[in-house]
Amino acid sequence: MSRILLVEDEAGLARALVLGLCEDGFVVDHVRDGESGLHHALQDEYALMLLDIRVPRLDGVALCRKVREAGIATPVLMLTACDTTDEVVDGLDAGADDYLTKPFEFRELLARVRALLRRSTRSREPFLTCGDLSFDLTERRVKRGESEIQLSRMELAVLEHLLMHLGAPRSKDQIAAAVWKDNSDISSNALEVCISSLRRKLQLPGLPALIHTRRGEGYFAGPSSEASGTA
Repeated sequence: MSRILLVEDEAGLARALVLGLCEDGFVVDHVRDGESGLHHALQDEYALMLLDIRVPRLDGVALCRKVREAGIATPVLMLTACDTTDEVVDGLDAGADDYLTKPFEFRELLARVRALLRRSTRSREPFLTCGDLSFDLTERRVKRGESEIQLSRMELAVLEHLLMHLGAPRSKDQIAAAVWKDNSDISSNALEVCISSLRRKLQLPGLPALIHTRRGEGYFAGPSSEASGTA
């Protein structure tokens, strides 16, 4: 069973998360402050860490940064009560893999946990795949079948992010924060243009679409059989 470290000082929320995650088959170690979280992170091996940004004694961003400085690559999902660009970017720049804004539904947190665990497994492999598409992470080359597709640096970054979260919708803000960490002011229009170009280049004659839109949720990568409810 996968083991998760939860650093959360809100007692009610922590109880609910521990109960829900345990019911779904995870083992959860829960602590209420960042220093205790750092001790556990350095002493034990976890499949994933859930870190509230605003916890006492060592905030979640500082904790994440120390974990990464220690060479620990465990996926980190940040929990934040304030969906501000600065706070989100600080967490991602510290080494977090994703973030979730409170309040949230447990099923969304569970979906993100599963996506990060899949991503962690996939990131150890030299290729990302989706249907007949393959992305060589070492050479930064993309193919559909035997046809190589030329993509810009920006398009490669967006495609990699979507493939890392295969089947999970990503909002414009999430994509922008992850891909353009040094430019949080990237315009929504620029991202839309990038997605449109990426779709066009990947759409080879006779082959199904791989980049989809789910209204109200965002963009995701997946074969056509996973694209129900898209526009």
